[in-house]
Amino acid sequence: MTLFGCAREKEVAELLKLGQWPQACPAELRAHAGACRVCGELVLVSGAFQKARVQAGTVARLEAPGPLWWRAQLRRRNAALERIRKPVLGAEIFALTITLLVAAGFLASQADKDHGWLSWFEELPKALHFEALWPSMPTSFDSNLWLVVPVLALLALLSGVVVYFASEKQ
Repeated sequence: MTLFGCAREKEVAELLKLGQWPQACPAELRAHAGACRVCGELVLVSGAFQKARVQAGTVARLEAPGPLWWRAQLRRRNAALERIRKPVLGAEIFALTITLLVAAGFLASQADKDHGWLSWFEELPKALHFEALWPSMPTSFDSNLWLVVPVLALLALLSGVVVYFASEKQ
């Protein structure tokens, strides 16, 4: 390191800072930088820093390994859940179908026998006082109400299942 600088050092530094060295500088200044030790070192160091900056700009920026690992684990876990979900859904649908078939079979077999429980089921709307909900309800509708309510409930259930499966595919 020199204690005394060169008189033309600021001029060389300004050209280097503007990126005009050596193309836009006068020939005498280039000759001076070749002869002067201070200006020559300034040109050499600035050139090395500019090359390093250009090389650093071309290097690909890598993400932090933590979030990258976390996303890979999340993707692996979601794939495993998807593989498990398909057979479980099939088993649930199968179990529901079998349960409904057994219940329908049981009700059909018991409907032929006269145990009196069907008459109780027909009297259920009157026992629950549904006429209070519909005061202007026709009297002929009382005996068929036990059919309307389960049909509406089944319709609501089936529409919910359809909406679930439609949203699942999106």
